[in-house]
Amino acid sequence: KKVGLVLNEKDEVVKLVFDGYEKYPNVRVIEVEQADLEHNLTISGYEEYEEELQTFRVNEKARIITAGEEIQIAPYNRQFGSKKLGQRALTIFAGPAMNFILAFVIFVILGFVQGVPIDKPMVGKVMDNSAAQQAGLKENDTIQAIDGKNTSTWKDVVNIVRENPNKEITLQVKRDNEQFNVKVTPTLDKEGKDEVGRIGVYSPVEKTVMGSIKSGFEQTYQWTKLIFESLVKLVTGQFSINELSGPVGIYNLTDQVVDYGFTRVLSLAAVLSINLGLFNLLPVPALDGGRLFFFLIEALRGKPIDRQKEGMVHFIGFALLMLLMLVVTWNDIRKFFL
Repeated sequence: KKVGLVLNEKDEVVKLVFDGYEKYPNVRVIEVEQADLEHNLTISGYEEYEEELQTFRVNEKARIITAGEEIQIAPYNRQFGSKKLGQRALTIFAGPAMNFILAFVIFVILGFVQGVPIDKPMVGKVMDNSAAQQAGLKENDTIQAIDGKNTSTWKDVVNIVRENPNKEITLQVKRDNEQFNVKVTPTLDKEGKDEVGRIGVYSPVEKTVMGSIKSGFEQTYQWTKLIFESLVKLVTGQFSINELSGPVGIYNLTDQVVDYGFTRVLSLAAVLSINLGLFNLLPVPALDGGRLFFFLIEALRGKPIDRQKEGMVHFIGFALLMLLMLVVTWNDIRKFFL
């Protein structure tokens, strides 16, 4: 194979031209006998009408030019496989880690926009046409007691209201410096098999920088824990594969969430990001978790597994994942369209 070589002032090859030699003045065309562009960075060959083998040093940033495109060579010291085990592991882990960081950032933004719930016995936003609105409750009212029972937290208020569906209760309310009683009847609402009372008020919120950051950590942790537990149940057979959703199911869910506003869409994006990050960390071939598992074996053995064998395992894992995706997608199509 003939290759045109463009040299710099140090007689190092900076361009390897495979076609269109005439565009490059002073190009030296050789018939290549041997080339090592990874380790020794040399290329050897015979120039036209010359019988002596010429060897040229290749610059580590040399470019290959073919079909009008330039591609920089990749010496071994710049390749992924040349890095230390810890560096390779961190690089692979960075992908899933970004999923968790993205979720955290979204939850922090939501904390700034919506406010962070606080555990105080105060009335947050009052829903229109709710029992609370009809009774005259207003945002920022403090509920000091219900039916004579002191309420020191928002949870106290919620628990008493939930226990009294369709039963009139008396709230001792403080508004500014005024104290008075309000009678309200919680409406009955179904929560699974349970019947609970609701008066139609949101929990109180506050908008602070530290509160939003704290909420970001807490929600990221809670959702990570919940999704991890679900994955464990799936692996141990406590969940059926029919309960999984793929792209079709996610699209259907997103279509429903859009009706509730942009903040709900952001919340869903954060949850899906955590889901993707955790799934990607599973020790399954073809996933980042599978790569990290092979790194663990390499650390224990003191040497890497044969690349071809590892590649075959990842290929089989990828094929099985694609099969799982087809099954999940078919289940989604049956659930939503058939």
